[in-house]
Parts: sequence; structure tokens; C-alpha cells
Amino acid sequence: MRDEQQLLRLRPELELVTDQSRPEEVFQNRTLRPILKMQHQLLIHLFQTHIRKRKNAYFQMSEPARLEWIADAVRSDQRFRNLLVGTIIGHFTVDELRTFEDNEAECLRRLVNLIIQRLQSEDFVCPD
Repeated sequence: MRDEQQLLRLRPELELVTDQSRPEEVFQNRTLRPILKMQHQLLIHLFQTHIRKRKNAYFQMSEPARLEWIADAVRSDQRFRNLLVGTIIGHFTVDELRTFEDNEAECLRRLVNLIIQRLQSEDFVCPD
């Protein structure tokens, strides 16, 4: 049996004001951002694995090309994108999943953009 209260307690507390926010922004700030922060190291590891699978081509690129490569990898590689999105969705409560499903296109767009921003802010180092 899944303990959803325990699942919520695992998330980091973020001091984000949502008083004047639209429902999509509230979902983004109360659900997506804390889960992304909690799963940060796993997302980084998954992306490093993705780089290795692509023969480390990422490390031969300029900084602007790297940023574009990250965005393209998350948006275009369906299997990779589904892996990253599933890593986050797996931490939803049932109510959060219902909210996500009710507004899937907008929530998915926001989630993918947040994942891209998080990966782009990281400084990946070429393994020796």
C-alpha cells in the first residue's frame, strides 16, 4: 500500500508564493518543482548516461550547442523524455496525477521545460 502522506513528506519545502497564481502555476510550484528538486541527482545521472550512450559527443560542442542539444534530447528523444517524465510522475499522489491528467498538455509542457532548465543549469564534466 502506498502512503501518500509519507510521499509528500519526502519532498523539500520550497518557499514559493502561489497566492495570485493560476492553477497550472500552483501545480508547477507545489508539485513539480519540489519533486524535481528531490530527484535532481537522479535526473543528472540519467542525463550523464544519455550522453555516454551518444559517445560523449556533447563534450565536443560549444556551450550554446550544448544547451540546444539538451533541449533537443529531452524534447525529441521520446524514450529519454518518457524516462525523465516518469521519474517525476512516479512521485505524484493520486490527486496530483488526476490534476496532471486533467490538464496534461499544459502540465507536460511545464514539466519538460523545467527538466530542460534544470539540466541546462548543470555543468557536466567529461569523464576520463
